[in-house]
Amino acid sequence: MPSSAKKAFPLRLDPELHAALERAAAGDLRSVNAEIEVLLREALARRGVKVPVSPPSRRGRPPATSTSKPGSEET
Repeated sequence: MPSSAKKAFPLRLDPELHAALERAAAGDLRSVNAEIEVLLREALARRGVKVPVSPPSRRGRPPATSTSKPGSEET
């Protein structure tokens, strides 16, 4: 399993708070985890705490290493 650049930890939430987070996340088309991260960054920014922004993780398939398709022959 590849290592993640993000720190994972368990979080206990009041069920009503979790439900509110789910609604907010759905409205913003985010996962609950991403919504929590955005809300934490916004709250820290309001307090004047600077948090460096990490580069986004690369998503999708890696680019092909050659331009020709397997099994095709160029003549």
